[in-house]
Amino acid sequence: MRSLIDLQRQLVPDLLETVRLRYGILHQVLVADMIGRRSLASALGMTERVLRAETDFLKEQGFLEINASGMRVSQSGRRLLEEMEPVLSGLLGLSNLEEQLRTRFGLSKVVIVPGDSDHSASTKRELGRAGASALLGQLREGDVVAVTGGSTLAQVASHLNAPVPHPSNLFVPARGGLGESLEYQASTIVSAMAKRTGAQYRMLHVPDHLSEEAYTSLMHEPGVKEVVGVIRGARIVIHGIGDAMTMARRRRVESDVVEELRQEGALAEAWGYYFDRAGSVVHKMPTAGIRLEDIMTTEVVIAVAGGRSKAEAIAAVLRFGHEDVLVTDEAAALEIAAMAD
Repeated sequence: MRSLIDLQRQLVPDLLETVRLRYGILHQVLVADMIGRRSLASALGMTERVLRAETDFLKEQGFLEINASGMRVSQSGRRLLEEMEPVLSGLLGLSNLEEQLRTRFGLSKVVIVPGDSDHSASTKRELGRAGASALLGQLREGDVVAVTGGSTLAQVASHLNAPVPHPSNLFVPARGGLGESLEYQASTIVSAMAKRTGAQYRMLHVPDHLSEEAYTSLMHEPGVKEVVGVIRGARIVIHGIGDAMTMARRRRVESDVVEELRQEGALAEAWGYYFDRAGSVVHKMPTAGIRLEDIMTTEVVIAVAGGRSKAEAIAAVLRFGHEDVLVTDEAAALEIAAMAD
């Protein structure tokens, strides 16, 4: 397959550009669900005249459905996109990059989506869709899935569509709430994931950032203790990765602790732990929920994070060494690949 793709790139470059263009159109329509031609042209940076010719062709082939409300991808179009993904990955040169990162960090799987989610909302949505696909690919009957909060995991939830209900599965928040936007809190996200997959969910009604005294007291509450026990026994953990300083501000960490984090070289935050460039933990927050020792024994850990600005943070958590699946975008992946070990 690789040699065939290389030959095609050399012999028929225009054909490859057409494939990429039509895939991009179908993919953008899929992400939007329903979209008008003007909005689609704007999102793709194309003129409506050029786009009309392509969408008419895709409609004739049965891949697009077009009516007065706009256009959407047909079932045959959805199947085509699924079949094209591994091929397009090769066309874009991403398959080699995926393998490079997988080998370098000892991962079982790496998925890279085109673009930079720092600057593209559609790339952020695609990151969510790829994260949802990675999660469904790992999900087994009876699994408990622990989920962290954040905008990326909210995107994963919005794209999680199981073909059949999963009533035996249970989604739980990995930790308490951040006190941020309700839509990005872990409890909101697990509720959405459960509803979109026909699964069950449990809530953890405690703050994310606790004093040692409050943490000790809460862990003696039977209801909290029982839910935390379920969380810590999850077979799958799916989480985002944050920049250390950004996450410290979001958690309203005291200024002296922020300065300490800066002096210790904290680059990344995940699960309430702060990591330096080498992947060593330099600080942890007292939090009800999943702990680092739980992560180290969790069967499947899936990280979903992208954007060039997060490359150093992603690499730091990968060096910690307990991820199984990484879903990221092209900009972050290229930056990570260029870093020295």
